[in-house]
Amino acid sequence: MRAWVLNEANGPESFTLQEVPTPEPGPGEVRIRLEVSALNHLDLWVSRGMPAPHEFPHIAGADGTGVIDAIGAEVTTVAVGDTMTINPSMSCGQCQVCLAGSTPFCRSYSILGEHSNGTLAEFAVVPARNVVARPSGITTVEAGSYGLAYGTAMRMLRRTGLESGDVLLVVGIGGGVSAAAQLIGQAMGANVFVTSRSVDKIARAIEMGAAGGFDSGGEFARDLKRALGRGADVVIENVGPATWNQSIRSLEAGGRLAICGSTSGPKVEISVPYLFFKQLEIIGSTMFDHAEFDRVTRLIGSGAVPVVVDSVYEFEDLPDAIARLDSGDQRGKVAIRHG
Repeated sequence: MRAWVLNEANGPESFTLQEVPTPEPGPGEVRIRLEVSALNHLDLWVSRGMPAPHEFPHIAGADGTGVIDAIGAEVTTVAVGDTMTINPSMSCGQCQVCLAGSTPFCRSYSILGEHSNGTLAEFAVVPARNVVARPSGITTVEAGSYGLAYGTAMRMLRRTGLESGDVLLVVGIGGGVSAAAQLIGQAMGANVFVTSRSVDKIARAIEMGAAGGFDSGGEFARDLKRALGRGADVVIENVGPATWNQSIRSLEAGGRLAICGSTSGPKVEISVPYLFFKQLEIIGSTMFDHAEFDRVTRLIGSGAVPVVVDSVYEFEDLPDAIARLDSGDQRGKVAIRHG
């Protein structure tokens, strides 16, 4: 099969199109003939060795949808010919935390495309428990694009206890997770505000239902409170040091901040008195469990949450798709059509 392969981790230019052996499904696994995959910043980080793949050659890619074309022994829940979307949040499925539904805490937890070969190929093999029926009523491109970002946003919002009527601030709107957080938050009844350095991205978010937006490079905590007369109940963050202080100061007393990434650097400073006097909560969040993925899939399938796709590239044009993602100019997901 053809695949975009990393033989080293020297950045996005390390991806090369190669012929590699077609994988065979083992017990409990299925093989998907991919129709659409989508990029995430995870693919950029893996190509840069942050972290490096466990071994080379490596196939990145977490998101995808397609048709099951082979099944391994012991698979009874799906059949050859079924159209499925891939859940990239992988675990052993047998330990106590997996059986309790808390898969991200599994000692064997992994992410498709980071710890194992992923979807930037003609075929991908995953456990049968990691595929769900493709939602009806959406396009194949949308079905292949929502997995990692929308599942991640769903978990963040669930862990913050977001309720209808809450004020939700999404920092750094435009990428996959932030766009998903806005749309899922709106579907949950929140009053959503966004930040960005891009006036166009703020305008697009308002077109999609946000109540307002502020400059990420300014004092958006002050701007939010001036606009509303109060702070946010929940802040969704993945930027890190560049916006951290403003995000913390945006919170109303008793507010919760969830963070899933740190694109501007790994370290922040926290004013401890401010934290405890305001009784704030800081919640780290990574990926999602099967119930959260199923929930967001139902929301998308029902039409309550749209999948925002920035652009679609042909499989052979992956370098151009990577460049689009790396530019930071995208608004939503960058998808790959496999032909």
